[in-house]
Amino acid sequence: LAERLGVSRRTVERYRSGMLTTPQKRLQAALVEETESEWQPQVRAQAREQAATSGGMMVHVVAYFGFAATGSSDDGRERHITTAISPTYVQQILQLQEAGATEEELHPVVAQAVTESYFTEWGTRAQGLRADFTHVQSIDFEF
Repeated sequence: LAERLGVSRRTVERYRSGMLTTPQKRLQAALVEETESEWQPQVRAQAREQAATSGGMMVHVVAYFGFAATGSSDDGRERHITTAISPTYVQQILQLQEAGATEEELHPVVAQAVTESYFTEWGTRAQGLRADFTHVQSIDFEF
């Protein structure tokens, strides 16, 4: 670590023991860079794993939603929707992204996830509703 940061081993030991608490600006920048390069990929991987197995994630969609269902009284229109989606859909989305899928290729899975969580409230209402979206302005995922 000391070699990568460009300082002596003793300097690193002093920071670890608490003898030094305020790093020089150059060292502080190097510490931040090293920490991010070392830990961020691990943190992202853990967040993705948790989202795909148990936690799910939030999705924010701005798109035109149209509906196909018997007795649907809600006309299609542009909507701004933020909702939690289940780990099952998260896993599908992450697998598609890792395989190099484009945003357009994610649309059917995201539409199905939003339909289940937002419009049918996990199957408690609007049985048989199918929501398709077009004219997608944005899709944002948040762990």
